[in-house]
Amino acid sequence: MTAPLQTPARRRSVRRSPLAAARRVVATVFAAQGAAVAAVSTTVPAVKERLALSALTMTVLVVAVALSAGVGSFAGLALIRRLGLVAAMRAAVVATAAALLLIGWAPDRAMAAVAYGLSGMALGCIDVSANTRAAAVERHYGRSIFASFYAAWSAAGVAAALLTAGTARLGWSAEYTLTAQAGLVLALALTVRSHALPAESPFAVSDHEESVELGRGLWWRLAPFGLVLLVAYVIDSTVSSWSTLYLRQTLDTALSVAPLAYAAYQVGTVTGRACADHLVRTIGPVAVVRSATLLTATALAGLAAAPAWPYAVLAAACTGLGVSALVPLCLASAGRLRPGAAEAVLARMNVFNYTGVLVGGAASGVVGSTGHFRLAYAIPAALALAILATARSFNHRFPA
Repeated sequence: MTAPLQTPARRRSVRRSPLAAARRVVATVFAAQGAAVAAVSTTVPAVKERLALSALTMTVLVVAVALSAGVGSFAGLALIRRLGLVAAMRAAVVATAAALLLIGWAPDRAMAAVAYGLSGMALGCIDVSANTRAAAVERHYGRSIFASFYAAWSAAGVAAALLTAGTARLGWSAEYTLTAQAGLVLALALTVRSHALPAESPFAVSDHEESVELGRGLWWRLAPFGLVLLVAYVIDSTVSSWSTLYLRQTLDTALSVAPLAYAAYQVGTVTGRACADHLVRTIGPVAVVRSATLLTATALAGLAAAPAWPYAVLAAACTGLGVSALVPLCLASAGRLRPGAAEAVLARMNVFNYTGVLVGGAASGVVGSTGHFRLAYAIPAALALAILATARSFNHRFPA
């Protein structure tokens, strides 16, 4: 049966509804996190040169971000239960902006390490709070919309990466570049408004809902999604954390060109995530996961073999296009396992998330510090194929 046409008045009503407002707020928080992650990743060479840090030291700092983000994820649970989801999201975004400022103006290595750790803590808090709210909003919609939030994340990442490239082109130092990035994140934080989800929805989840017994069997049900999430974040961390340095050192590009691989990667993820929800509804999540996996493995192999920076930028874009749908599909599927305790489930999923970030960031950084960044991209290309074994686990259906 064909859906009735919406009149202009009806469309305006939908856009102004509490549910639409909730969706906009969540998208804004995802955008703030995407901008902050891009700011940290694309300024690695500038911070490295400013403080005269070795590649191995920068690897340690990237690992510190991942470890502290894992801690921040569970700290976010306490923040949600104390302040509520919306207030927790807002506080975490403001803290992230402050951490970016501290990274930029850190006077020495010790303070830089503290700043990177604080940024990881704040990003972990955003992760659990924003994903929990996104899962609740998607349940209210009753259809796949999770990828659209990650599209906002990636779009903001593109903007932040281009900001880094632009300020480098103008000769700005790391201090002023990260100050500009912090201003962007803070501006997004100021637009986060309190809101309530529609009470009449049968899928409504209260901000302060009592915890639900998760059960030991939940870990087994999370395992397929956890494997995909781990591999996806190994890939994401390898490209996000080190593509700028890869172009700078291995392919001998200028500081103003080096961030373009990260920007291209995020353009690919924006494109993929903008299409992912429609593809899930059209061909099903299993086919989306399989297609995305094959594209990701091929693109990573191309990135490893790139003879010059334009080829690397194109390969990074294709990698983003392929890997883009995997994370939102994992988190949406995991959140549906226990709708009444989504924040606790997603905090557990972040164990896989930050393990992937840790493994990807640390392993590729160690390999890269020995001058073999190409190998750092070839290994995840083979690892990506393991995702094919989990595709059937994504065969979920929304209620009619």
